[in-house]
Amino acid sequence: MGNANPALPAEEQQPNDPESTATYVAELSGSLAYMARAQGLDTLGYILEMAKLEAENALRGVKRR
Repeated sequence: MGNANPALPAEEQQPNDPESTATYVAELSGSLAYMARAQGLDTLGYILEMAKLEAENALRGVKRR
């Protein structure tokens, strides 16, 4: 994920470029959407799925640059 800061634990490292960030957000929001829906939190799952789709759309835009 880009230029990670070795001083931070792996779980606290953040992607620091648009492509890595969009990929990370898409993956994470997709996982969270699955978790929410599995627990019957359908509206939350839907919102998280929309976040995933938006991140994937942003990723396509970044790759076109």
